[in-house]
Amino acid sequence: MRSHKNHQRIFLVLALVLGMSALFAADYTGEQVMWEVYNRDSGDTMRANLIMTLTNARGSVRERSIVQYRMDKEGVESKLMFFLSPNDVRNTSFLSLSYEDGRSDAQYIYLPALKRVKRIASDSKNDSFMGSDFTYDDMGSRHPDLDTHTVLRKELIQEKSTLVVESIAKGDEDYPRTLSWVVEGEWFGLKKEFYRQDGTLGRTLSIEAFEEVDGIYVITDMIMKDWEKQTSTRIQMKEVAFNLDFDDNFFTERQMKIGPRG
Repeated sequence: MRSHKNHQRIFLVLALVLGMSALFAADYTGEQVMWEVYNRDSGDTMRANLIMTLTNARGSVRERSIVQYRMDKEGVESKLMFFLSPNDVRNTSFLSLSYEDGRSDAQYIYLPALKRVKRIASDSKNDSFMGSDFTYDDMGSRHPDLDTHTVLRKELIQEKSTLVVESIAKGDEDYPRTLSWVVEGEWFGLKKEFYRQDGTLGRTLSIEAFEEVDGIYVITDMIMKDWEKQTSTRIQMKEVAFNLDFDDNFFTERQMKIGPRG
């Protein structure tokens, strides 16, 4: 009899906790959460060194060195990446322009072997970025209006209270449904799951480390896992600096050919 009453008490406590979690999660709509993520302070300008580590299904590892620059100005987020090593990708560069007004990202890649800049077609946004488990779409800043968003629940991750947001793409996508674990009040993600059109889990983005630099939360270590291919890509961000002096002419096709600044 005592065991039965204990089970009842446990059930009531769980129901209360889950009910309170749903209530707290309902304080925000999915759209509000994702707009907070989109608009969170990430600095007007930034420079960082990146290490990209690609691991194939057999466990073989390749490492790439990259320098990245970013500027947020007048409704446009400009991101420019230069591959420094190894030799097979050296001097390749990538430019992404994301627009707050909802226009599609403009993305370009410079291929040194061809000595020309190529624009990434909109129907190639789900292609692999430089052979990694990230896509070209991942390299930009996805506009919240491209999806409908619903807060499902609250979860504790890495001692952070997160809101789990389901996003359903309005257009045709390789991954039409995603789940994002967003830190409440600080508005950066700690985890994201990408689901294929057949409903199966395709990829998982896990945030391994983050830190606060000049009052801005920076993701310093992330891993994208492709569950079908059994491959993964890790990006580590080092030597992050904000509030640098860039002008508009730096984020151009011309600069892509010139290379990084000192």
